[in-house]
Amino acid sequence: MSQILTIRTPDDWHLHLRDGAMLRAVLPETTRHFARAIIMPNLVPPVITGADARAYQGRIMDALPENSNFTPLMTLYLTEDTDADDLAAAHKSGLIHAVKLYPAGATTNSASGVADFDKVRGVLDRMAEIGCPLLVHGEVTDADIDIFDREAVFIDRVLDPIRRTTPDLRVVMEHITTSQGVDYVRGAGKNLAATITTHHLIINRNHILVGGIKPHYYCLPVAKRESHRLALRAAATSGDARFFLGTDSAPHTDAGKLSACGCAGCFTATNTMSILAQVFEDEQALNTLEGFTSLNGPAFYGLPVNETTLTLTKGTAIDYGEKIITEEGEVTLFDPGFSLHWHVTP
Repeated sequence: MSQILTIRTPDDWHLHLRDGAMLRAVLPETTRHFARAIIMPNLVPPVITGADARAYQGRIMDALPENSNFTPLMTLYLTEDTDADDLAAAHKSGLIHAVKLYPAGATTNSASGVADFDKVRGVLDRMAEIGCPLLVHGEVTDADIDIFDREAVFIDRVLDPIRRTTPDLRVVMEHITTSQGVDYVRGAGKNLAATITTHHLIINRNHILVGGIKPHYYCLPVAKRESHRLALRAAATSGDARFFLGTDSAPHTDAGKLSACGCAGCFTATNTMSILAQVFEDEQALNTLEGFTSLNGPAFYGLPVNETTLTLTKGTAIDYGEKIITEEGEVTLFDPGFSLHWHVTP
């Protein structure tokens, strides 16, 4: 007998759409299952001003599939020269919903990020005053810090001091990957939340490195030990409203992923909901899937939940294919390593 689960239409609280031909190719993969998404601003050049966000929003709307009701939730890229007045005006108008902090050099297209955090304290104070959330890529980039320790060190050296100095600032720790990240969120108050990606619930660092390097599992923050993956699964399926879905779906062409300096990112937009249903079923937590994907994020951002629904039906294995074709080249879909039996009906 088939199993059927109907939930409010989910949102993606961390999404990379890129621009141009890549945007046009990958956008339908998200709009098929998601009503809204927080759009990452790390283009080249980055989305720094309200005018930049308005222009990017326009390009996304122009690329929407016909009859789509998808809403892109825009963000700004925090730099050491960010204009607090421009940011506040963009937030007040409803154009932007958050500001993204990339430590300089932490990930793809982060060269314009923050190196000296003292230079952005005035902007962070203003964001606290107006209730604009700060989204943090939580890694330090110091050469002497092991890549597997970057998140834990970021909490101690950067995030905790920021939150102590500006306690009213609302913060989302994006794509947490460690038990330390989970514990820090659980021990904090209402102004801190965290997103968890689909792929970090599935892979640990062995998946990347054992039996040969697997470039399509390479992402930043990099997957950690198995104990950390299990901590993420426990947090995601716990029903705790401070944790919600942010896929960090990040399309790169195969040429970019398979190059001598392979790009970081997993493309999960297409099959995320089928994967998550299996993960939550495995954890005997299908009753908390709606909260993680559809309720907790809107609650933190102060937005209404979606009135539409999405139905998941368990049946025969579904084949999403291995790649999507773009004008820039092929993009490989994230492979969870197990068959997907949960079909999605918007």
